[in-house]
Parts: sequence; C-alpha cells; structure tokens
Amino acid sequence: MASKLIIFFLIIASFTTISVLGEEQRFGSPLDRKLLGLKKEKLSHFRFYFHDIVGGHNPTAVQVVPPSNKSATLFGQITMIDNPLTLGPKSSSKTVGKAQGFYASAAQQEVAFLMVMNFAFIEGKYNGSTLSILGRNNGGSSRVREMPVIGGSRLFRFARGYAEVTTHSYDPKTNDAVLEYNVYVFHY
Repeated sequence: MASKLIIFFLIIASFTTISVLGEEQRFGSPLDRKLLGLKKEKLSHFRFYFHDIVGGHNPTAVQVVPPSNKSATLFGQITMIDNPLTLGPKSSSKTVGKAQGFYASAAQQEVAFLMVMNFAFIEGKYNGSTLSILGRNNGGSSRVREMPVIGGSRLFRFARGYAEVTTHSYDPKTNDAVLEYNVYVFHY
C-alpha cells in the first residue's frame, strides 16, 4: 500500500512540474548533419610558413603588454599578431592567409607561450575559411611543438586536429622568426 502511495505521489508531482513549466522546453535535440550541409568527414594536411615580424617599418607582431619586471622568460608579455602565412619560407612567397590573434608568455621558469589565433585563409576554395588554435607553444625547448586545432569556420566547421610547428629561421637581432606549420585537421 505504501509503495502505491509513493508511486501516486510521484505521478502527481510530475504533473505539477509540467503544469508549472507550461510546456516542455527543449534546450538541445539531435540533428541530422545533412540539414547543415555537412557531408563525409575528411582528414586534410596543410603546410605553410608563419612570418612573425617584430622589427622593421611594418611589424606584424606588436607587444601590447610588457613582461613583468625583469623576467628572464618574458612572463606576462602579450603580443598581438597579424602574421602572413605563405607557401614557402621567403616573405616573397605566395600568401595563403593570415595568423590573427595573440601570444602571451605564460611560464615563469621556461620560455612558453599561450597561443590564441585564427588562421584566416585567402586562397582558393579555402578563401574566407578559418582554423582556430588555442594551446601551448613551449618555445625553443622542443624542435617540434604541437598545439590543438579547436575549431573553424566555413569549410572548417566542426574542425578538430593539431598543428606541428618547427622553427625555420630566427634572427636574434630583430627577434623576427619564420615558423613552419604542418596542420592536420578533420573537417567536413
């Protein structure tokens, strides 16, 4: 008898909850990917060069927050970027996009950067599409550094993957650098 009373009470309570809400509210629901124009997922590889130009008359990387006190690792420094992405390591190579965002020196004991940027492509079928990077670049302590691709837009909707970065060249006088990026990304 007690169990029937408990069941009756739970049923009444559920009706009360529904009547208070007025209607069933849906926050999310399954969706057929074809409704968004998504086709078969594919894996793509992109290779390009990232030109971090700090010096000269037209820098593409500008310090917006200086490092804290006398930090040997430049801890706290934030640099805003609008760096060209090219097919080859020379600045005269064909530009395929821009790296736009910032990097911040985020470690006190070693040189390591928080990288927050979009690769905004301007070439071919990828024109207007972006890939978003958010991750740690441990500077010069590793020959190959890896950062996650966390998303994208247009042709890279629902993108995920990773970017491998190596230093192609670095000028200690100007702090200008050319980095080779190999990006592996799943997308539709």
